[in-house]
Amino acid sequence: MAEAAKSDLFVGVDLGGTKILAGVFSPQLKLLQTAKLSTKSSRGFAAVVDRVARCVRDAVDEADMNLKQVRAIGIGAPGAIEPETGEVIFAPNLQWKDAPLKKELEKQLEIPVFVENDCNACALGVQEVELKGRTRNLLGIFLGTGIGGGLIIDGRVYRGFNGTAGELGHMVIQVGGPKCGCGNNGCFEALASRTALFREIQTRVKAGEKTILTDLLGGELDDLKSGDLRKAIRKGDKLVEKVVEGAAEYTGIAVANLINILNPEVVVLGGGVIDALEDEMMSIIVETALDYAMPGTTKGIEILASKLGDNAGITGGAVLARQRAK
Repeated sequence: MAEAAKSDLFVGVDLGGTKILAGVFSPQLKLLQTAKLSTKSSRGFAAVVDRVARCVRDAVDEADMNLKQVRAIGIGAPGAIEPETGEVIFAPNLQWKDAPLKKELEKQLEIPVFVENDCNACALGVQEVELKGRTRNLLGIFLGTGIGGGLIIDGRVYRGFNGTAGELGHMVIQVGGPKCGCGNNGCFEALASRTALFREIQTRVKAGEKTILTDLLGGELDDLKSGDLRKAIRKGDKLVEKVVEGAAEYTGIAVANLINILNPEVVVLGGGVIDALEDEMMSIIVETALDYAMPGTTKGIEILASKLGDNAGITGGAVLARQRAK
């Protein structure tokens, strides 16, 4: 890297309930190096901040750089965020309330820190790096342990009136459906997240249905991962195939609802479930969305799977850092 560019590095951080991923990026947003740590949220806010700082230092060190060469850090954090102050207003996965993430990290690292909701950050990464900024209206839907959304309207992140826009996972799609972690029943998240998929498979196994997953992992399916579902389907497992198809159909209905409401140029699906099961889910999602959307609303709209995978969050963090550092 040219000497002049060395003070213009950006670090993107994806802070989740179970892991912290940090990435060092060039001024052109090329990923140079990553580092990963477990979050250990049960230790409390201060301990997690220490671990985020450590993860940033590790990533910079692995890139053979030093912190003085980093211009800014962007963090995608779960929950409701106050973007100006960098406070995490409420993050149930981390058990945080009014947590001054920006302030405390800047104390430790002495570098400007900018904080955004994690799914908004992912949407930023997709828009700016994967799609090269060619769309100004994008909807990101991210299926992982839960389901979240990121909205970019007219080229800017849309946060809504009080900063909580994008909670797509809590649209009720099936009245009287399964209980969701938010307290409601029948939410999109309770029907199509990784947690929902695993729960449905475990329930059906307890009811006597057969799956090769029990041969691989034991009767309780304790160590089940999204990739195991893909392997099972490719070995002809009808139970797993049926459950995954159901989740894909619910996702397609959610996409149709959101197209009717928002009419974005592009709908991007990402997260661990899509990473693992893109081939099994995307065609069903697209077909269902086209079936359920109001005629005419889908004209010219792209529905696609993100190729950034696990790096969407850190990429979005770096985009945020570069944008806000200006």
